[in-house]
Parts: sequence; structure tokens; C-alpha cells
Amino acid sequence: MALHFVTDEAASAQPGDDVTLTGAEAHHAAAVRRVRVDEAVTLGDGRGTWLEGLVTAATPKHVDVRVTAREDRPAAAPRFVLVQALAKGDRDELAVQAATELGVDAIVPWQAARSVSRWDAKADKGIARWRTIVREAAKQAHRAWIPEVEGVARTADLVALAGTALVLVLEPSASDRLTVVADEAADGRDVVLVVGPEGGIAPEELSALEAVGARLVRLGDTVLRTSTAGAAAISVLSAAHGRW
Repeated sequence: MALHFVTDEAASAQPGDDVTLTGAEAHHAAAVRRVRVDEAVTLGDGRGTWLEGLVTAATPKHVDVRVTAREDRPAAAPRFVLVQALAKGDRDELAVQAATELGVDAIVPWQAARSVSRWDAKADKGIARWRTIVREAAKQAHRAWIPEVEGVARTADLVALAGTALVLVLEPSASDRLTVVADEAADGRDVVLVVGPEGGIAPEELSALEAVGARLVRLGDTVLRTSTAGAAAISVLSAAHGRW
């Protein structure tokens, strides 16, 4: 499979045009992935543009690609949105990376009541870090659309989401299995998966979400880490909606 790279220039490029990678993307292509002249690659802008092309020049400072084909891929519908609680160490980052590779369409950092990690004043830095992780994971997975990483949410923000989206809260004690309700999200609304932190979702948060129509669901009889639960749930939804 051809190597894939991301550049804003891809958005307007047509067959026959030359697209130039510069900066970190050129260095990654030439010095890390070692692309060579006449090698086939794919390019995208992260917003649905998908280009095929051949490398015509390759240096660590610039890589030129002659476009041979263009496709505009539509965004997925319904969107799968992962609300990932902040977690200690790199567990939330692992969750974001895996969910991106597996097909999530948007990610919302959640400052849950039991989150050990507190972004507070460093929220901008945390969001930027997650966006970098998502971009690289989307490139690795050869995705035409790079998932959006939204601002930090509080529980009140999740409550508000229930008015316009199907909110599914992953809770090991729930009676309903995700595999049973996954195909119910066929009315065009976003499907929002809520994953709690290491200590689980607080009872008052579960009650607030249930009160506005969110559904508590479980993945199975085992309890998954916060770093793996979201990825597992995205896999279930992708299979149920024919993405896999």
C-alpha cells in the first residue's frame, strides 16, 4: 500500500498538478519514510480529499508529487463521537490514538468528576497534543477525514448533547449490551460514546445523563481500561453500521 501524507495543498489539486510537501511533512516523507522518485503515494487534506500521485523530487525540505488521480470522499454518517474522560499517564492518549485508527469521527476531552488528570489552565496544550496524536493516527490508518478534537467538556455539556444525539454511556453494570443497541443509531443523529476515567463514572454523573435520555450500555462481562473501552465500542459500532 502506498504511503500517505497530509497537506492543505491537496484540497485544490487536480490530476496533472504538482503538490509540494514542506516542513515536518517533507522531512517525515523523505528522511523517515524514505520516499523515492517515481514512488506512488497518496495525499489528503484531512477533509475528504484523496489524491494519488508519483514522487518527482524528494529531499528533507521538500517533496514534490505529480497528481495522477483525485477522489472526494464524503464524511461518514452518522458520526461516531468519542467523549473520552481525562486519565492519568498516557491512557487517554492511547484511547484517542486507537479510536482514530478504528474510525471515530470526533473526539471530546471530558473533565469527569473522578478524572485524576486535571487540565484546567493547560487545556489548550492538552487539546493541541490530542490533535497531533489524532492527525498522525489518521495518517497511519490512511483516513481521508481527520477526526475533530473539540474543547474540554464538563458533565453539563454532555447533558446538553443528549438533546441532539444518541448518547451511549459505557458502564460495566448496565443491563443492555452495546452489541444489542448498536444498530439502533440509524436515524442520522450523532452517536456519542461516553467513556469514564480510571475510577469509573460517578453516580451523580450517571444519573444526570440518564435523566436526559442517555443509555447505559456495557461491552461484555469484563471491565475494560479507559484506554481500550472506547476503541472496543467504536469497533462494535463500525461493524453494526457496515463500515467494516
